[in-house]
Amino acid sequence: MALKATIFKAELCVSNIDRHVYGNFSLTIARHPSETDERMMVRVLAFALNAVDCENERLEFGKGISSDDEPALWRRDLTGAVEDWIEVGLPEERLIRRACGKAARVALFTYGGRAVDVWWAANQAALAKQDKLAVLDVPQDASRALSAMADKKMTLTATIQDGQIYLANEHDAVAIVLRVLK
Repeated sequence: MALKATIFKAELCVSNIDRHVYGNFSLTIARHPSETDERMMVRVLAFALNAVDCENERLEFGKGISSDDEPALWRRDLTGAVEDWIEVGLPEERLIRRACGKAARVALFTYGGRAVDVWWAANQAALAKQDKLAVLDVPQDASRALSAMADKKMTLTATIQDGQIYLANEHDAVAIVLRVLK
């Protein structure tokens, strides 16, 4: 018998002070049985950073870890064309190349400390050719602190100001400065 996804609910309030854009989102997050709390919370972080980039609310969670054909997050226009393909983790270079062929913009949020440096050294030359791609690394201490915030029912506040992201719940807050790899 196959294991089923675990459902998490989050109320997310995003304040992007740099862009003067704000939004409230009720999220239902399906965590794949093989997905860690750390990866799931990096997906929530990626959602917070990308949710208020446009006036619409079409950013949604994809199948991600359980499918090569869908990312962790994506935004499609009304015709179904992929505007934003947002992936999390350390995917194979061919998957990122394929995403760049399907989407107008591709963002990759890496995490994992030293493993990111090893992965980037192996893939940097090939990924440098992808003009649509941005690669951002979540520092390991931040991704681990986010993992500790995971709960079946979460109320989260994300504040983005001066290049820093503050993600907080009722008990903890994590200050995050993403490292830009590309």
